[in-house]
Amino acid sequence: MALNALPFHDIRGPIHSSLRNDCVRVRIFCMRKAYRVYLDARWSESFSVDYGDIHLTRLIDTTAITRVAMLRQTCARIGGLFFKRAPVMSYANLIVSTAAKVATVTINRPDKLNALNRATIEELAHAFAAIKADPNIRAAILTGSGAKSFVAGADITEFAGVEPAAARDFSLAGQRAFRQIELLGKPVIAAVNGFCFGGGMELAMVCTLRIAADSAKFGQPEVNLGIIPGFGGTQRLPRLVGRSAALELCLTGKPISAERAYQLGIVSSLYSIGDLIGEAEKLAAQFAQAAPLALRGVMDAIIYGEDMPLDQGLDYESQTFGLLSSTADMREGTGAFLEKRKPEFVGR
Repeated sequence: MALNALPFHDIRGPIHSSLRNDCVRVRIFCMRKAYRVYLDARWSESFSVDYGDIHLTRLIDTTAITRVAMLRQTCARIGGLFFKRAPVMSYANLIVSTAAKVATVTINRPDKLNALNRATIEELAHAFAAIKADPNIRAAILTGSGAKSFVAGADITEFAGVEPAAARDFSLAGQRAFRQIELLGKPVIAAVNGFCFGGGMELAMVCTLRIAADSAKFGQPEVNLGIIPGFGGTQRLPRLVGRSAALELCLTGKPISAERAYQLGIVSSLYSIGDLIGEAEKLAAQFAQAAPLALRGVMDAIIYGEDMPLDQGLDYESQTFGLLSSTADMREGTGAFLEKRKPEFVGR
């Protein structure tokens, strides 16, 4: 279906699809900036583009898509809009499951100690894009397959002996995928079940919270290979543990124990390996019952505010506080408190 050269405010009415239980890709060619699309009676994410096109991929039943409407006429004209079949991606290196509004993503390369190659990074990006787009998922758990390794690092075969430009591209691909997880807008819990080295530690650091088995090991050993961390370690680690500890970890390349990682604040809690996933599920279940917009507001205020001057960060907090005060979830939360009942948050 194509709607060519129509102003945004003229796009109204039902759009039906004959597909069933498949992935829908909405592709919108846009000439200016922000818009929102109305899908399945819920507002989707807001996107910003400049003279290009974006893709929104949602794992939903396409029969539930009843219409596409523009929220604001901020783009001058639309070049085209259509639906087409986009097969659900099958993962070679991940296991993804969903239950009770929580997605669990398990990196599944146990023979390689779950090391990150380019294909695994691409699958992580795809999986978390789907998690972000699904309004029925409110939290996620990220872990590694087996009891030995969370992620033992980047797959050395991906960059050993390659040209500098190719190595840089590998670094950038990992940074993009990891930043996507960091800015997911939904809590992501890293359940560190074993070795967490190099790219694995960089992956854990982009998660909202990190819990670990008491037998886990952490480290940034890249200096021992004659390189530096390439997926954000030199930038996030000092923000997490301070400059001195970050320099020590990155310059010596020595692994540290789970207890030391806990002392440094890299992880918030330690559990036995047998209890780790169960504890992660309890934490994720708590997030799944909380107000989604409030959770996102907290995460955004902390993530973005960390790099702002204090006065600017305080202003950001106040604006977010004001915006959330107009939501249905705020009314539900305060009403439930006064009525002494459990709130039912809907994410609006």
